Amino acid sequence: MFLRCHSRQKDGKLHRYWSIVETRRVTGGGVVQRRVLYLGEINDSQREAWRKTIEVLEDGAPQPRTIALFPEDRLPALPDDAVVQIRLRDLTVRRPRQWGACWLACHLWAELGLHTFWAEHLPPSRKGTRWDLILTALTAYRLLDPGSEWRLHREWYLQSAMPDLLGAGYELVEIHKLYRCLDHLLSYKRALFAHLTARWRDLFNCTYEVLLYDLTSTYFESDPPDDPSDKRRFGYSRDKRRDCVQLVLALIITPEGFPLAYEVLAGNVTDNRTLRLFLRQIERRYGKAERIWLLDRGIPTEATLAQMRASTPPVRYLVGTPKGRLSQLEAALLEQPWQRVRDGITVKLLPQAGELYVLARSASRVAKERAIRRTQLKRLWQRLRQLQGMALTRDRLLLKLGAARQRWPAAWRLVQVDAQPDGTLGVALNRVKLRQVRQREGRYLLRTNLTDRDPASLWALYMRLVQVEEAFKTLKGDLALRPVHHQIPPRIEAHIFVAFLAYALHVTLRCRLRDLAPGLTSRAVLHTLRAIQMVDVHLPTTDGREVVLSRYTEPEPDVTLLLRQLRLELPAQPTPRLHTETTLVA
Repeated sequence: MFLRCHSRQKDGKLHRYWSIVETRRVTGGGVVQRRVLYLGEINDSQREAWRKTIEVLEDGAPQPRTIALFPEDRLPALPDDAVVQIRLRDLTVRRPRQWGACWLACHLWAELGLHTFWAEHLPPSRKGTRWDLILTALTAYRLLDPGSEWRLHREWYLQSAMPDLLGAGYELVEIHKLYRCLDHLLSYKRALFAHLTARWRDLFNCTYEVLLYDLTSTYFESDPPDDPSDKRRFGYSRDKRRDCVQLVLALIITPEGFPLAYEVLAGNVTDNRTLRLFLRQIERRYGKAERIWLLDRGIPTEATLAQMRASTPPVRYLVGTPKGRLSQLEAALLEQPWQRVRDGITVKLLPQAGELYVLARSASRVAKERAIRRTQLKRLWQRLRQLQGMALTRDRLLLKLGAARQRWPAAWRLVQVDAQPDGTLGVALNRVKLRQVRQREGRYLLRTNLTDRDPASLWALYMRLVQVEEAFKTLKGDLALRPVHHQIPPRIEAHIFVAFLAYALHVTLRCRLRDLAPGLTSRAVLHTLRAIQMVDVHLPTTDGREVVLSRYTEPEPDVTLLLRQLRLELPAQPTPRLHTETTLVA
């Protein structure tokens, strides 16, 4: 990079404008130059008033003062203590750091009013520790480049522009402060979600009449805890890690993805024991209303559904039904005609005892499930043929059969395997089971007490349940909920709390994109804004001091277009600093 001067004649006077330019080599041996940072005009003369002045914050001064910058080769007409001459040949650019995505995270934080919320609930300590700013840094870190608190302390904070945006130095991320900040959070979880729901209602006019509920798990690659009150337990793993202890996360969100509540449950809790807790929570927080709950199969019990129907006002639900219920109703459903909902989607309706059963059939889902079944069955059959040709003892054969069953569980149900005591293997295809599976591919049974709704609206309503899976995918993927670098149970839950704070920023940005830039994702926008860097431009003066200009770089055209589309305006550049130079650059 180098300093470039642009001269311009205006009103009979020569003006010089300065910028920092970088050179890049391109294919063919040529070079192109790109302006990285515009510094503006540095005065060549002064007559009646300063033509260009800046405010600088001098070491030891409580308020900034105004000075005028002149290059050392151009003397001002009148000497003045507000005139500072700089040595342009000794200009240096230091500390490039990521600014754009950090600024957007802080903007979303302020848009949700979290800066005032946490300033009220987390006041500074007696030693002046700003817990609210530490939490801001933790949440931005989780949103932008998630990792351990140790990495935030040793590496990420100083490589980002968070110190400039928060107005706090490295003392903010001392490692013990990061951990102690987590200890203050959990008691404000209910107040936080009340605040967020109010803000989302104001910003996006969202309603909370349709609620989506589901569960997921997160595992720990550690030994089982000795403390009986620790929630980390072995249980059904949705991550297919039955060898690890885990926690269960239960989440309620709206169809737009806004989280209303979550709970951290013991790893061995079953799905059907969790719903009643959330029904009471939502009723206490938001009052009684005719809400619609969208639930996956296996979550509600018959007793819970009866309780929902008997409540005043009745709680509406649309729930997936286990496959065993389809076998019970198969004869009655055969008598019902298929109704077309949309292209490729047909349904059958079966009213029963104040409820409505909806059997849906999707042509695309038929093709998908059939292809998966054929692939698994083909590979299992090839493996079984290989085992038939091997000379194995019965014990070795059973071990290999167990491995094949674990690898292709769906196809295993379609074959009959007979392992003889002498190690020989008999294999046959269960054609009755295969015919039954073919008939049920691409079909799923729904159950609801919304008997007045048409089939198309019921199917569209149930499809919104994918938003919960999207929320879990974001938490475990973009926000790196796992691995959890903590062993103390309250801090494990506080780590999950910070992840949900980052998810609140993520979903807020996603809803803004839905209205202003559909087709873009939150992750793509954050990645694009990372191109805006911040650098420190050091301008040595002739009197042994140094002017430091902290400046974010000029956005590229695609970044400028994105900011305009999102109706975002970048803030003013930070106030320069003037301090005594410890070592002069020769």
